[in-house]
Amino acid sequence: MITSEPITLSFKNVTLSDNQFYQLCQDNENWQLERTAQGELIIMPPVGGLSGKRESDLNADLVIWNRQTQLGQVFSSSTIFTLPSGAKRSPDVAWVKSDRWDSLTLEEQEKFPPLCPDFVIELRSRTDSLSQLQEKIQEYLNSGLQLGWLINPQAQQVEIYRPNQTVEIVQLPTTLSGEKVLPGFILDIPLF
Repeated sequence: MITSEPITLSFKNVTLSDNQFYQLCQDNENWQLERTAQGELIIMPPVGGLSGKRESDLNADLVIWNRQTQLGQVFSSSTIFTLPSGAKRSPDVAWVKSDRWDSLTLEEQEKFPPLCPDFVIELRSRTDSLSQLQEKIQEYLNSGLQLGWLINPQAQQVEIYRPNQTVEIVQLPTTLSGEKVLPGFILDIPLF
């Protein structure tokens, strides 16, 4: 039976050490893997061309801004961060302040950095569950995220996440500001 519902495989009660999970990811580099704080192993489907292009454009805009300001480091969706809860998460676009990144050892930088990004973008593809992405951004907030954008082309809107604030929802097209987290960063998002 063919379904239009997003399919993300998850396996509960998978017991892997941090090193075993790291090795699993290295041995299966074509898989997009994450692990929740409860130890659930998540295998996410690849995105299609349209979502991949959109994600690349978002990353490029942030990289251009960051090269001009040199305030931090930008990471792609291939980067897995180890959150304080123990979860291993991979946002579509991530940014970390320079001082936080520089405080990590070389080994911590080379593996799955043990910190939560200061800023993330999650771009919902047609295979993503909206509720799972919302939970994921909430997990980032609980881990120290300062600003998060969940771009939802299916609903033509963006959800803006900030610590200790209600989620703000804006309709597309819109212009978003990086606020105090990314000073001077402006992102124009068209209708999708």
